Amino acid sequence: MKRRKFLKHASAFSSLTFLPSTLWSRIKNGKLRTAHIGVNGMGGADLRSVSSHPMVEVTALCDVDSNSLASAMKLHEGAQGFADYRRLFDQMGNDIDAVVVSTPDHTHAPASLAAMERGKAVYCQKPLTHDVSEARAVRKMAEDNNLITQMGIQKHSTIEYRSTVKLIQEGIIGKVHTVHAWSPKNWGFDGPAPEGSDPVPGSLDWNLWLGTAPERPYKEGYYHPGRWRKILDFGCGTLGDMGVHIFDTPYTALDLDVPETIITSCRKPSGFGHPENNMVVYEFPGTAYTTETLKWLWYDGPETQITGKDLTLPGGAELPDQGSMFVGEKGRLLLPHVDKPKLIVENNFEEIGFPEMDEVDHYHQFVDACLDKAECSAPFSYSARLTEAILLGVAANRFPGKRLHWKNESSMFVETEANNYLATKYRTF
Repeated sequence: MKRRKFLKHASAFSSLTFLPSTLWSRIKNGKLRTAHIGVNGMGGADLRSVSSHPMVEVTALCDVDSNSLASAMKLHEGAQGFADYRRLFDQMGNDIDAVVVSTPDHTHAPASLAAMERGKAVYCQKPLTHDVSEARAVRKMAEDNNLITQMGIQKHSTIEYRSTVKLIQEGIIGKVHTVHAWSPKNWGFDGPAPEGSDPVPGSLDWNLWLGTAPERPYKEGYYHPGRWRKILDFGCGTLGDMGVHIFDTPYTALDLDVPETIITSCRKPSGFGHPENNMVVYEFPGTAYTTETLKWLWYDGPETQITGKDLTLPGGAELPDQGSMFVGEKGRLLLPHVDKPKLIVENNFEEIGFPEMDEVDHYHQFVDACLDKAECSAPFSYSARLTEAILLGVAANRFPGKRLHWKNESSMFVETEANNYLATKYRTF
């Protein structure tokens, strides 16, 4: 199905009203029946975490790699196995309540929309979508039909991140004017596109792996199973991968929406891979927790320089490998990735009185929401906006050194040539 037709169909379907009575009535008398699309790598971790909830029954498993599917089915012998998620929905649509999407980025939106069309709750790995237009379509579908959704940003639910949100919003460093965020990971590829082709492994359905992405020959070591994040058609680079995690807490704490301008510094676009080293500067409109405007600087890659007065720590301490720095009117707050925040006032570390909070399991929160016992903290209404902000930076990498201006109302750049990178034409497969 072509992309325009697919999203038009999704938009039309979203005008219908879902009454999830079937879901609730079945759950009241039994367990939440889940289907898992993508069961290797992060998909395997998602499967283990969701299925660890005592009220979950894994009912269907789907993977385009038969070896991965076979391994997962050994752990869940009662589940039905599929290579194609469309056949899963056609054959078992009445036998599942919730869907977990853990595929490469380019399949997130097609699979999630297909699940939501059938009124299913959806847990989707980050980034929520591959393209900006998909983020808006997925958000609309979920909101219009009051569906339970969660994006897989597990750190969103940790005490460290939730404490940081509370501290910032209580004014521990005053209004924030700048955020720095960084990751040294290299989910980029500066080389040329590969030539020729290699035999497709017998366990892999290459057509289904490509899905809606443009057709291309299989090449060993470039795509499946673990290097697709580096490639434009399939992943979103380091910014789309780690950026979603590291942006998440400042984005929540400062109550941001989408940026007004974006400018990047990276190598010229190659048409094949994401840049290996990248710096992006966003400007966001002000909120109750920021000054009149907010400047956000993102750095990624093994050779990107992360220096400056804002990032100099007391006593010559070193910055964590990954993290973010809030710079406010009354001091700075350093948030290492997966660690407690550190308060810096007048170039000295200061003690922080942390609020008391209970531990929250991000996966179980989704299951409990499906059981009407909790609310999701990263529903698509939130995570689609975060994803859109991230993906605007990914799109801006096609125009290094050029400041792009985003118009939220029209969902378009002022610079019309940049609008070509907000969506991808879907291939029929």
